[in-house]
Amino acid sequence: MHSSLIPPRQVKIGDAAAFVGITPRAIRHYHQIGLLPEPERGADGRRRYGYDEMIRLLWIRKMADAGIALDDIRDAFVDTAATGTASDPDVAGILERLEGTLGAKEAELQRQRTAVQRMRSGGSKMGLLSDVVTDRLKKLPEGSLRPADLDNLLVIERVLGPLGAALNAGRYIALVTHPGLREESDRVDAAEEALDDTVAVDDPRVAQVAAQRNAFELALNAVLDASGQTEEDDALCDSWDALHPEGEDEGEASPATGTGDETMSAVEAIGKMPYDWSPARVRCMELSVELLAAEAPAP
Repeated sequence: MHSSLIPPRQVKIGDAAAFVGITPRAIRHYHQIGLLPEPERGADGRRRYGYDEMIRLLWIRKMADAGIALDDIRDAFVDTAATGTASDPDVAGILERLEGTLGAKEAELQRQRTAVQRMRSGGSKMGLLSDVVTDRLKKLPEGSLRPADLDNLLVIERVLGPLGAALNAGRYIALVTHPGLREESDRVDAAEEALDDTVAVDDPRVAQVAAQRNAFELALNAVLDASGQTEEDDALCDSWDALHPEGEDEGEASPATGTGDETMSAVEAIGKMPYDWSPARVRCMELSVELLAAEAPAP
């Protein structure tokens, strides 16, 4: 046989890496984590790889390309060695776990793709909000929502969850579709902002602005009732409950919950969101809530 066709009994790490299609650094890493036993070294002190090592490297490459974690590959080979047989690595359980992981990743990628598509079609940050929120805002003309409106909905979604944000979206729909209401909202907001740290908590202006806020909220509720949004809210809640039975909420379905985040109560979430409100403004808000509660119809 021609000498060039005679295969070597062992090869150096560079040749082994080139044949398998990986790097020498990767092979060294396999040694470090116990995935590939350290081979004997030649007289020159360099590692030498034989047939068995090359076969194992090829299988490692195939399994890694399939998405199996190196730790799982190592465990599969360890389990095989423990049986004392020459059978193939038992990867059935690993593949089952991998399939579940890939399914979750596919679902996450689909959510991300949907959000990107919403952003492209909406031309704003609105597409980053949950489906249930953006679906309700689709009826509005492009650009009619202010950046501050979207900021508020983002915070509300974080505190109260997607359903809470979707219900509050009705408020911004009313402001967009009723210019006079928006103007009054701006006036009340400005009056509240004027209650800075120079204003005492018992200053008469605090109660006056609280009364203005109360009058505005009553006017807003009247618009919501007249426009049919109250009935729309009820239908939205019924639809949400049907899709998210109690105890089966996942991810964004729970208040103050995001992918990979710990679940927080609404109170905890509010306590972690900083607002530079003066004591006078906080007192104004408290009075506004008290006024609304006093005028609410008895159950």
